[in-house]
Amino acid sequence: MAASSRTVSGSLLHGRLAAARSFAIRNMVTIMFLVISALGYKLSGMTPFLFLMDIVARISRNAFLVLALIIPVMAGMGLNFSIVLGAMAAQAVVIFVTHWGFGGLPGVLLSMVLVTPLAAVLGLLTGNLFNRAKGQEMIAGLILGFFAQGIYELIFLQLVGGIIPMDNPAIVMSSGVGVRTTIDLTNGLKYGLDWPGQYWGNDLLLRPTLPWVIIGMAAALAVGIIIYQLRTDRRRRMSTAQLVITGAALAWACWWSVQQIQSRSQINWIRVPLLTWLVIAAACAGVHFFSKTKLGQDMRTVGQDRHVAAVAGIDVDRVRIIAIILSMVMAAWGHIIFLQNIGTFSTYGSHEQVGLYSAAALLIGGATVARATIGHGILGTVLFHTLFIVAPAAGRQLFGDAQIGEYFRVFVAYGIIGVTLAMHAWKQVLQRRSAAQ
Repeated sequence: MAASSRTVSGSLLHGRLAAARSFAIRNMVTIMFLVISALGYKLSGMTPFLFLMDIVARISRNAFLVLALIIPVMAGMGLNFSIVLGAMAAQAVVIFVTHWGFGGLPGVLLSMVLVTPLAAVLGLLTGNLFNRAKGQEMIAGLILGFFAQGIYELIFLQLVGGIIPMDNPAIVMSSGVGVRTTIDLTNGLKYGLDWPGQYWGNDLLLRPTLPWVIIGMAAALAVGIIIYQLRTDRRRRMSTAQLVITGAALAWACWWSVQQIQSRSQINWIRVPLLTWLVIAAACAGVHFFSKTKLGQDMRTVGQDRHVAAVAGIDVDRVRIIAIILSMVMAAWGHIIFLQNIGTFSTYGSHEQVGLYSAAALLIGGATVARATIGHGILGTVLFHTLFIVAPAAGRQLFGDAQIGEYFRVFVAYGIIGVTLAMHAWKQVLQRRSAAQ
């Protein structure tokens, strides 16, 4: 009897160790960067206030762009580095909307409306190109971005002010031909989506402080509990007593958090752009529900096996083109969100790293070139930009030189994708070995 008990215990322990090892292998990239982020924050000497203020701004301006990569991965096309074309389209539209004098939330909405057909056309052309380069979409997207850069510079360096009329000294160079290297969106689109209350006088609802966000998160959690109760089998639902205790705990935690935050004046300076976060939440919900539709399921089928999808009657090329169109439009909208948050941008350089940084964030979150989810995108955005925040300060603390900190930031930014892809390749080798055993 004792021997039997030891055998059962040994089997359970072995199973748990195997499960832990499998979890570590699946999430080794995320775990590594989580540890690096924690160490970097410790070494940087930053205060929680400065870190929170910076990370909230970075999530607001970058999360939508990362979400634009999920649909092409779903369709089996890997990381869509061609989203740089959507960013170029967004910058072109922002330049003209600024020239016409539109600003605030109306200007941001107008930019999104105007960029949609342009991004859709670029997505259509890119999708057709990818259908002729099946299996090589990522490298094709990179090369396409370099090609499009030349056309973009031709238009805005030579045609604008010459063939394309634009008489605006704040945008056009002093020679009258070509767009200036830097465009200032102050008193224009800057904070048009983040702080629309500054234009309408409704600062409480549209530009809330952190306590309002905590209340919103508590409300979202309460709604999640209600949905769980409605969709779960009766035997697994929470009892009435559990619901009452949970509701009271949520209310108390919300009240306590608000009191603690309001007692610290610095925290109250952190402005959370609620409308921008609602747009990001809507994008997450849209991607989630899209994956449940007939077209979304077709994309998953195409992503798993193009031959099987074709035999099942799915128009593979059409599905792939739609995936790129949706990704390109989302990237254009995301870059508009990015630009209005920054408030100024380099005409010929702001779009260049959009694909690289978004792909790095998605990979750090645990995604692969074959599988990516909304959770991967959000987690990766937080980890990637945490590194961006703490890396320079940590480098300065370690080496005593501010310039060294900047070099450290560049090293982290450009090394992440290489390290991540190498670790993912190693992970696949380990998984194949485990399957063989």
